[in-house]
Amino acid sequence: MAQSPNLIFIMTDHQRADSIGMVQDGKEVTPVLNQLAKESVVFTKAYNTCPLCVPARTALATGKYPTNNGVVFNDIKGKRAQNHNTIHQYVKEAGYTVGHVGIDHIQVNPPLKSRVQFDFWIDDDDYDEYAKTKNIENERTSAYATEVIEFQDGAYVKKAYSNTHTSVWPYPLEQFKDQYFARKASEFIEQQQDDQPFALFLYFWAPHPPLKVPEPYASMFDPKMLILPENVGVPGPKEPANRRRGIAAQLAEDLTMEDWREVWAAHLGLVNMVDSAIGDVLESIKKLGKYEDTVIVFTSDHGDHLGQHKMYQKMEMYDQAIQVPFIYKAPKGKVQQWDVPVSHLDIVPTILEMLNIELPKDLDGISLASSIIGEEAPIGKPVFCQYSGNPTVGDLRRAVIEGQYKYIYDPRDQAELYDLINDPLEMNNLAGDKKYETIEKDLHEKGMNWAKIHGDWVEF
Repeated sequence: MAQSPNLIFIMTDHQRADSIGMVQDGKEVTPVLNQLAKESVVFTKAYNTCPLCVPARTALATGKYPTNNGVVFNDIKGKRAQNHNTIHQYVKEAGYTVGHVGIDHIQVNPPLKSRVQFDFWIDDDDYDEYAKTKNIENERTSAYATEVIEFQDGAYVKKAYSNTHTSVWPYPLEQFKDQYFARKASEFIEQQQDDQPFALFLYFWAPHPPLKVPEPYASMFDPKMLILPENVGVPGPKEPANRRRGIAAQLAEDLTMEDWREVWAAHLGLVNMVDSAIGDVLESIKKLGKYEDTVIVFTSDHGDHLGQHKMYQKMEMYDQAIQVPFIYKAPKGKVQQWDVPVSHLDIVPTILEMLNIELPKDLDGISLASSIIGEEAPIGKPVFCQYSGNPTVGDLRRAVIEGQYKYIYDPRDQAELYDLINDPLEMNNLAGDKKYETIEKDLHEKGMNWAKIHGDWVEF
């Protein structure tokens, strides 16, 4: 067992795929991850399974699509959680020392913390206790919330969501949640002094709103110097009729370009901050002398529109929300880039194969190991994404991405079809265009078949 590689799995929250390699105001937004990418395989077209925290994280951890594992909403209390094994379980049963640090938004039954005999566990509750000792006020105030009218169980109801308000976090940097998580992650790593393989699952909070940013990161990016995408504040000309009634659109109402610049500056500051925290964790593994013997995986649960399509937060099927960064560094792995669509569902089978752990037969993804240790391109397969509402059944979206096209289905509205190569901002809806009729029909049928196999109640 001493020959098995270690594993460090890192996930951020709300981090967009295009943050990797981005330069704003003359600065690299993610210098640490950029360096990691130079030593890794980078999948530039990776997609999650749901633009929402809990379903996305649960699907990745179980390797099963949201409607297949039962968690399709932000089910914080785990009411819909089912009995599914997770990646943490597989590595623990293979003899690894296993640590969890960060937010706990994976819902299975029994709960993750009790179903796996973790050797080290730090979560939000631990940070809250720490924050109390520092007299840190953690509660969300009204200034950071906006009330929207959300579609729930067939009716529109009022609900508050984190908004675009920005501010400087008024406490020392080292007391920020992600700094605390990074220190605890390094503490776990420093304990690994023998040849026993270990696996660390590190779930950061940033750049999730509220947009309270600690210094020096609050001042890192000058809003006036930022270069924003052309469709910030601009809905698509052929946008489906009901999109303006969605949560993401309502949260973006009445914002000016100056507002969006402030939002981007705050968001990028948080991304830069968590990137630095990741650097601290990687430095710990280097000091231990086990960096070269460790698999390092980085991704996020979903992205953020940040004003594109005149939307904020996630909960829609545009690439800003469902495309995610995905970096995989493996001992003796290749350094290369793949531009083929892959899914969060592929991460568990990939990790298990790379750690020489037998793959379960009921996973919904495929292993990408041959594209990491070899030069074989990922299989050109469709990848699927769903949104079914936040706390309960609400707006329904289903997406299929294959090759250069994305198809979005909404049973209560018109469809969408985008050419992601020639229209990367997804502003030209091709659905209904006879030139693309065959493509639209093909992707619709693939979505329908996937839905039937994976327990989806949506009728295509």
